[in-house]
Amino acid sequence: MGELLVKDKEVVVPGEIIAEGMDYLPSFGTYRKEQRIIANRLGLLSIDGKVIRTIPLAGRYVPRRNDMIIGRVIDILMSGWRININSAYSAVLMLQEATFKYIEKGANLSKFFSLDDWVVAKIIRVSSQNLVDLTMKGPGLRKLDGGRIITVNTYKVPRIIGKQGSMVSMIKEVTGCRITVGQNGFVWIQGEPEQELLAVRAIKKIGAEAHRNGLTDDIKKFLDKNKVKTKGEKQ
Repeated sequence: MGELLVKDKEVVVPGEIIAEGMDYLPSFGTYRKEQRIIANRLGLLSIDGKVIRTIPLAGRYVPRRNDMIIGRVIDILMSGWRININSAYSAVLMLQEATFKYIEKGANLSKFFSLDDWVVAKIIRVSSQNLVDLTMKGPGLRKLDGGRIITVNTYKVPRIIGKQGSMVSMIKEVTGCRITVGQNGFVWIQGEPEQELLAVRAIKKIGAEAHRNGLTDDIKKFLDKNKVKTKGEKQ
């Protein structure tokens, strides 16, 4: 019979014994040694059924194929754009992946995306040399206009989104804001200024308290308590 020695959402350190027995399976940040599952990195313990893994407390985004990300244009190239994706590695958006429109050779690419523009894109390739290629051909992939961008710990993104999008949907519903969460830790928020601020506070609170149980209920109470009345409600 397997035995858990550490509770879900507790902090574990390298070398710490998490479970004994063969009932549990090691995943990211853990390994098996004979009858024991041991942590090999600092992080929050995550137990999903019988699968045990650790969630790093900090660290830069590691690009993965098929991730939807938010990025900022930092350079205009001869045949595309270089994008900051909040990683140690920048990404490239090539002309043929930027739009379905035909772009003539030698065209002024800044007419499509200028420096410091923000875009929602998808990673289509990550090479062994960490060269990252993006596409903007797909549902929801677009240039972002207006709103504000905040940065969160990339390892807290799943908690911010919630199961089947439940957490971010709740924030959208209460604030009326449009919100897009990139897997790389950039979050776009657009709405009335006061509502944007409330959404930012809620997202930051989730990031700071991601390890806690009952967080969804706490965030709901926080939003209800701090809810900003819309113009229609004030009249």
